[in-house]
Order: sequence, then structure tokens, then C-alpha cells
Amino acid sequence: MTAENGQFVIETFSLTKIFADWWGRNRVVAVDNLNLKVRNNQVFGLLGPNGSGKTTILKMLLGLLHPTKGRAVVLGGDGRDPKITSQIGFLPEESYLYPYLNARETLDFYGRLFGLNSRVRKARIDALLDMVGLAGMANRPIGTFSKGMARRIGLAQALINDPKLLILDEPTSGLDPIGTRQIKDLIVELAKRGKTVLLSSHLLADAEEVCDRVTILYGGLVQKEGSVEELLEIKDKTQITTNVLTDRTVEQIRRIVEKDGGEFEIRPPLQKLEAFFIDIVRQAQRQKRPTSGAINRIEATDAERATAVSNVLNKLVAAKIEPHKKTEQTEEIETIQIKPDYDVLGKLTEEQPRCVGAGQEKNPDASGAKIEKQNDVKKDMLDELTKPEGFIGQRNSRAKKREEKENG
Repeated sequence: MTAENGQFVIETFSLTKIFADWWGRNRVVAVDNLNLKVRNNQVFGLLGPNGSGKTTILKMLLGLLHPTKGRAVVLGGDGRDPKITSQIGFLPEESYLYPYLNARETLDFYGRLFGLNSRVRKARIDALLDMVGLAGMANRPIGTFSKGMARRIGLAQALINDPKLLILDEPTSGLDPIGTRQIKDLIVELAKRGKTVLLSSHLLADAEEVCDRVTILYGGLVQKEGSVEELLEIKDKTQITTNVLTDRTVEQIRRIVEKDGGEFEIRPPLQKLEAFFIDIVRQAQRQKRPTSGAINRIEATDAERATAVSNVLNKLVAAKIEPHKKTEQTEEIETIQIKPDYDVLGKLTEEQPRCVGAGQEKNPDASGAKIEKQNDVKKDMLDELTKPEGFIGQRNSRAKKREEKENG
């Protein structure tokens, strides 16, 4: 099945990658017979410890590595096909960016690679810089950014072409909790808009919140695969969440549970540390405390966060990509031809008009003698150029020898 018929955006068949040393002896199986199916409009997580083959899988999908065995189908074709790659956004594990370009120039560079016209580039760059919290630092060189800030620009470049498939390798690496929360909100909103996201990570809490389905790798082999709910559900326990209970009610529940032979434990629920951290930062922002880092306004509710992300994505897709048109200037440039060398020799041999200065007498005999002398000099120059040991002479001599050789 292919992405066009609504089934699989990514499908692999016994995909295998084996690395060997110079002599081909020490063989390392990075990926072993991987059969992966990622459906359309799905957030799929590749999970596993370092060295489990996650990045190798992504590189084979993109055509950056050639598989030892098997094959991969991406968006219905080969991941190396330019028609396919133009529909993919990729954030590598390390952000390889030009340090002397600023943030705006970096996004403009990637927009040009995708053939976006200037109007579309400008609209998307402004929206993306605002989304990643770097609108106020758009003119700073990338080389002065921290790892987290460079990571934000890396994510922005992965979205510059409004891709159908987004491949993210450790997307939250180096980001603070606020940036991490924003990336997760963005991934959820992209999935709502029909995008497919392949996420590679070893941060399990991040994948747990955003992934529809995950596969856990170890040693290049799939150890477990399924939906997050199926894999994490504890089937032999029951959890009850309610408002604060009185001591009398708690005691009644205890007696009922113990009577049925069950175990009973009661304690107040804990909120996640991420939520607690973001709440503290939100309070500081309300007090308008200054910061030298990326500026990320935190919305109060989940609905407000989703609306903010949705507004950014609306700006990204608002401008339609127009086909590139040739301008008169480019057509003129394409018709320019290199003139042959003998034009230069022609300039050397043409007669230049004699300039007579003020107060000088016109002496035909003197001028004729001078012109004759100049012609003698030019003749000597041409003789020097065309004699056998000269440049043109050598070229003519070589051509003559080739002709004699061909004629027998």
C-alpha cells in the first residue's frame, strides 16, 4: 500500500543495515529485518536506548544510507527521489547550521532550496520565528546561539516547506521545559491537520504524551510494538480519581476493599513536574521579568495553547507556492555565449584612429611612418604568438600532428 491510497506513509520490508570495519571482519548489525508500517495521519515513535538503530533507520528512509538488505517505501516511492524529499521535513539529531548566517538568513536559505518564492518565504519565516520564540533574535548569527536555540531554528527549517511527512530525530534535545512543551503541542496539532510524524527519541515521557503508536528497539531488533495505551495499561490494578473524601468515606472504602481481599492505598495525586515548572514561569511572565533567552509566551489553558499553535500553522500554509517563472533578465543571461579567442587577436590588429593634439601640425608623412612602425610592432607580436614554440603555434602544431596520425 502507498500513501496515495490512504494506508501507509512509511513501509519497510526486511530492512537491514550491517556495518563492517575496513577489512570487513567486525560486523555490527545496526538494524535487523525491520518491518515497519506507519499509517497516514499518525504520530509514530521509535524508542530505544542509544545505539539501538533509531538514527540508522531514519537515514535509510531518507536515502542517506544504503540498506544492506531489504527496502523502504516513503510516501509511495523512494526516499531519494526529489519529488518525495520535497514533501519531507527532517530535523537531524545534531543541528548542522551555518554559524555566520543569522536566523532569518538560515530559514531563507532552506526556503530557496525548496524553490519557494520570496513572498512565501517571507510569510513562513516570520511565522516560524514567532513560533519558536526567536522573532526578537532574527538578526543574530546562529554561531552565537545556545544548543537549545539552535535546536529551535532546526525545527523551523524542517517546517519551512509545509511537509506531508515530518521526521524528527531527538526533537527536544537541548530544549528547556517550555520549548519541550511547545514542540509537543506542535506535533499534536500537526497530526490534527493530517500530517504524519515519525519521532525518534529516548525521552519516554515526551513520546508518551504525543505518540499514537510506538515501537521499542534494542540491538537493532523490534522488542515491542503497539499503541501507547495497550503497552502502558496495568491490567491487574484499578485507579479511582475523585474529589477530596472525608475520613468517614475513606474508612468505608477501606473496609469494602479489604473485605474483598484487595490492597488499599490512598494518597493525594501529584501533578507532573513539567506542569509545575511551566506554571512558575507563567507567573514570572505575568510580572514582566526580563530574560535574555528565547521569549515564549505561555498560554494559560490547553485550549489557548492549541489556538496559538493553530494560528502559526495557518500562517505557514496561507501563501500558496507558485511555479518558478523565467524573467527577462534570466533569459538574457542564458543567451550569452563565450566569444572565441580570435576576437582578441582582431582587436590587436585593427588600426586605431590617430589622435592629433591641439597645437600639433598635421604631417601626413610623419603620421604614415608612425602607423607603419606600429603595424610592424603588431606583426612582430602576431609572429611571436603563432610561431611553433608559441601558444597558438603549439596548438596548431599539435592539431597538425593529430591530423597526420589519423590520415596514416
